Amino acid sequence: MLNALTIDVEDYFQVTAFEKSISTKDWDRYPLRVEDNTLKILDLLDEFQVRATFFVLGWVAEKRPLLIKKIQERGHDIACHGFGHQLIYRIGPEKFRDDIRRSKALLEDISGKRITGYRAPSYSITSESLWAIDILVEEGFLYDSSIFPVIHDIYGIPDAKRFPYNIECSSGTIREFPLSTLKLRFLSLETRIPVSGGGYLRLFPAGMIRKAIDHINFREGQPAVLYFHPWEIDPGQPRIKAGLKSRFRHYVNLDRTMGKLRHLLSTLSFVPMSSVLNMGKL
Repeated sequence: MLNALTIDVEDYFQVTAFEKSISTKDWDRYPLRVEDNTLKILDLLDEFQVRATFFVLGWVAEKRPLLIKKIQERGHDIACHGFGHQLIYRIGPEKFRDDIRRSKALLEDISGKRITGYRAPSYSITSESLWAIDILVEEGFLYDSSIFPVIHDIYGIPDAKRFPYNIECSSGTIREFPLSTLKLRFLSLETRIPVSGGGYLRLFPAGMIRKAIDHINFREGQPAVLYFHPWEIDPGQPRIKAGLKSRFRHYVNLDRTMGKLRHLLSTLSFVPMSSVLNMGKL
């Protein structure tokens, strides 16, 4: 079965884990590593003849427009990750609309194509910010991949659907591709284990992630989504002074990401997210 491969294009100093340590006003003071890391990812995907969806932060696109063109020229889909990587439920509807409108217009100008996919910074479409769905539809997005059906301190809608589905709202319809989880049951208790990628990819063995996706594909008959960031293949990146939890989330097993990606790309089938959503029943 085909699964969706996605890359969230942002740099190491822009992550939510460091928002208390680094102000957005100071982003220009940090050396950019996102371009070189993304080029390495493009080479890796060429090696395995895999195409993916790149959810690009507008700030990065503004600084490195040629990088966006290179992603497109190598056969990948461009989608929107907002502009300033701010949590949706903190900035509110008005600033959220301005943020995605600015990023969408920029990406469309660079790529020359309509941008129809969106992913929120740190999956921050939660029960507190479901109003964002209406705004996404109004701004012309056709699919979203922001809802994480797990319990987490930053994101998550624990009881959300686990597989692609339509969300009907007052503005119309949008297709949601939630981040993948493995459902486990012990006696009468059910839990969901996040197996979508990112920090979970770095934390869990690659074989476990592969078996979880196999279970989703062949036992549940559904596609999975895998995500990661360019900074996650970069163990040499500068170390940011931050709290213990933030540093653990960001730096754990950076040196193992590339090997795990090679294992997954060689054993599973991946395509851009829009290709999965456009297939048959999905």
